[in-house]
Amino acid sequence: MEGYNASSTDFTFLGLFNTEETSGLVFATISVIFLTALVANGIMIFLIHTDPHLHTPMYFLLSHLSFIDMMYISTIVPKMLIDYLLGQRTISFVGCTAQHFLYLTLVGAEFFLLGLMAYDRYVAICNPLRYPVLMSRRICWIIIAGSWFGGSLDGFLLTPITMSFPFCSSREINHFFCEAPAVLKLACADTALYETVMYVCCVLMLLIPFSVVIASYARILATVYHMSSVEGRKKAFATCSSHMTVVTLFYGAAIYTYMVPHSYHSPSQDKIFSVFYTILTPMLNPLIYSMRNKDVAGALRRALGRFKSSHPVSGDF
Repeated sequence: MEGYNASSTDFTFLGLFNTEETSGLVFATISVIFLTALVANGIMIFLIHTDPHLHTPMYFLLSHLSFIDMMYISTIVPKMLIDYLLGQRTISFVGCTAQHFLYLTLVGAEFFLLGLMAYDRYVAICNPLRYPVLMSRRICWIIIAGSWFGGSLDGFLLTPITMSFPFCSSREINHFFCEAPAVLKLACADTALYETVMYVCCVLMLLIPFSVVIASYARILATVYHMSSVEGRKKAFATCSSHMTVVTLFYGAAIYTYMVPHSYHSPSQDKIFSVFYTILTPMLNPLIYSMRNKDVAGALRRALGRFKSSHPVSGDF
């Protein structure tokens, strides 16, 4: 029994800051991305909930997407940045378990929500007359509840199994957070059956929502192609292409991490792909989905106008 240690001792992250020459630059870049993600998503939530012009199904779903993005980037990045500043790289067994659960729940909820948001856009463009019925307030809440249920189910199912394996005496996680594939490499037991179960879960959580996204945007593009307005066609194509770029980046990186055979992986590649969908995507989502939108720009101008009117600048000294 000396080959492993199943006690609740700390894990050690090898992290992203491996090279002294670039660690400062990486730290600064991730800090900027993290702050941008928090501010951009926070602004989106504020505008959507305070401006009546944004009280529509699309923006209602976007506000929940922003909330999820703020939550799950905050489960990973602050710990990483603080560890760099303090010169430590450890995380307790309980902390690793909590991070693993929160990450799986939040990212799982986003997988489902993005797929259902694509359906919302499909209905709005391809069936506009039925949109108020097909995307009623009740349907929107069902979409939100279904997304959270799917994500929570994934977290409650996979986290206890992942963290119940006996771990080897070396508890160095060659990653920057407690992601399942990196943690499982430390297990001193056969994980083949569990990895099969995880693969099936990934088919349900990744391939099916991603297929819904692709099918929805394919129908949207087909509808847009037959538009009589050239200007409207260009605008719709530009919007769809930017959305598809972010969605493909998000789903593609996750599919690589969880569904591509281990023989095609390396620790450095795993870290890079994880950065794409855990750190970059929460920053890009509000910028791509909303900040370029005229409705959001108008809501921002109105909010600034209300702020200026309530805080007039006096010219008297």
